Amino acid sequence: MIFDLDDTLLDRDNAVDQMFFMISEKCYEGVNHSTKNEMLQKFKEYDKRAYGYSDKTKVLESFFDEFPPKHRLPSNDIQDFWNNNFPNCFSIKQDTIKIVNTIKTHVKVAIITNGLTQRQNAKIINTNLNSCFDIILISEEVGFSKPDRRIFELALNKLNVQPEETLFVGDDLEKDIMGCQNANIKGIWFNPHMAKNDTAINPYAKIDSLGRLLDYLDNK
Repeated sequence: MIFDLDDTLLDRDNAVDQMFFMISEKCYEGVNHSTKNEMLQKFKEYDKRAYGYSDKTKVLESFFDEFPPKHRLPSNDIQDFWNNNFPNCFSIKQDTIKIVNTIKTHVKVAIITNGLTQRQNAKIINTNLNSCFDIILISEEVGFSKPDRRIFELALNKLNVQPEETLFVGDDLEKDIMGCQNANIKGIWFNPHMAKNDTAINPYAKIDSLGRLLDYLDNK
């Protein structure tokens, strides 16, 4: 079983909140509660527009332009600040670790994640996920990104398994589900917020919690 990382194993939305609070403490003073809530929502909007891009300078530059800070980070320091601090904003539920370890007693487990090697590795190590998986593939490191089928085929080769023996679990219909289907892997759509599927992509299965994977394995 192969997993996506961000918004599947790890709650990226919560990490973005934590990143905002870190920036708020560093760059702003005396902001009232209602203004801080408005700022948080705007910060999340800017981050969402830049999701999937490695350079986060535009996120903070746009945010600082709209909400001028008392202490503004220099443009040439923003990327390093993000790379060094954002991975530390991630935490993992102990239930997730238990679920993965239980699955690992039945099948090989892997991660395929898009992103910068430094940033993704830091998230994985900080949350102790590195000890749970047989292999971990990061797009920058291997040279292919989801939904490119080659990154899925590379995982199959490293795991020494066939596509028909494999399930991929991810939250993104295009990158995760369509991507794995291009490599003839069955895709399980992780959809905890019960979002509507407005695409033509048809997942093999849908789950609203990772715990459902245990029932799925038991039943199958």
